[in-house]
Amino acid sequence: MSEPTSPLQIPDYRRFWVARFLLVCATLSMVVLIGYQTYAIARADYGMSESHAAFQLGLLGLAQFVPFFLLTPVAGVAADRFDRRYVACISLSIDFCIAVAIGLLTYTHHLTLPLCFVLAASHGAARVFSGPSMSAITPNVVPTPLLPRAIALGSIGFTSGQIVGPAVGGLLFAANPAVPYAVSAALLLVCAFLVLSIRPIQSRHRSDLHPVRQMIEGFTFVWKTRFLLGCVSLDLFAVLFAGATALLPVYARDILHVGAEGLGIMRAAPAVGAGSVALFLSFRPFSQNVGVKMLWAVAVFGAATLAFGLSRNLFLSLGLLAILGGADMVSVFVRNTLEQLNTPDSMRGRVSSISGLAVSASNELGEMQSGLAAALLGATGAVVFGGAGAIIITGLWAFIFPELPRARTFAAQNRQPDPTRGEMD
Repeated sequence: MSEPTSPLQIPDYRRFWVARFLLVCATLSMVVLIGYQTYAIARADYGMSESHAAFQLGLLGLAQFVPFFLLTPVAGVAADRFDRRYVACISLSIDFCIAVAIGLLTYTHHLTLPLCFVLAASHGAARVFSGPSMSAITPNVVPTPLLPRAIALGSIGFTSGQIVGPAVGGLLFAANPAVPYAVSAALLLVCAFLVLSIRPIQSRHRSDLHPVRQMIEGFTFVWKTRFLLGCVSLDLFAVLFAGATALLPVYARDILHVGAEGLGIMRAAPAVGAGSVALFLSFRPFSQNVGVKMLWAVAVFGAATLAFGLSRNLFLSLGLLAILGGADMVSVFVRNTLEQLNTPDSMRGRVSSISGLAVSASNELGEMQSGLAAALLGATGAVVFGGAGAIIITGLWAFIFPELPRARTFAAQNRQPDPTRGEMD
């Protein structure tokens, strides 16, 4: 049998691609809408001002991050120690229950701020296990030479879900607020079935080590591999400052006055830009000067965020959000490819969980930072401040981690030996 020339020729990868697309559609729709409901409930039911209600969005992000932070070491070990399909399906089951609960509470008009925080925290606990287990599946079903294209195609599925999920969820919410949660629950069931249909993945992780030792190994590997540390921390601090998405409900309701439907479109706009770039990269993936391109992409991300904060025109705002998303996709493509190719398979679950922790910290703690900054500076001041901060962070990281601009290709960048095997994987 001839070797595949495209990841889409591999049945397991096709199942994985569809499963991830449905997962993003379902969960992102839930996250966006519960953020909108939290802000609306704070304004309407609790009589909060715009700044105080915006701060509740920051608390909502913190509620998602705390369980993510506490469980990340456990999730990474689970993804390396057990069948990654089963770990993913357990997290999908938890998210299914959350979708059903929010739908019922919305339908019966019993959703309150405390319940929003509890359900958001539960989603954070579920997501911490699905992230590393799903991310680590791709290298197990795709040959190494096809991995960059597989990551680009996977990004198309991810960003397509970011487009479809919030947009459709916003339209369904406008018709009946409980319906999008019912749809999300159904999609999560289909996703679980597809994940289980992937052939079993044999763990290559040594199981005789104590779980605490395994957790320490994962963090030590990233800390000693300065190149990986630079990639992970760049995303952490740049998005921590420039996370404008947390304040989109404020822009939709009180600045641009476009409501839930407009929020769905605005939330999907970055994914449109990201999806367009990912589609291009799936056909024409670049392989030269990858570190410099990643740094420039993060700088453009910050500049687009700053400009969005100042915009008062919906179409201009959508365009800037699309640019923001496209720049972020270039950064994600380079970072994910370098992380996968610089990490032994026996460590991929733990390294993916650490990378996921950084992404969650940048997103959820970024929401907390945005909410706090909005309470002090207003929504516009918070977004402008964050965009400028991301640009400054990019320059600092190019100086602190010279390994990043020196990365010319996706080849292993002085990778550390596999601590569980005593050799390069």
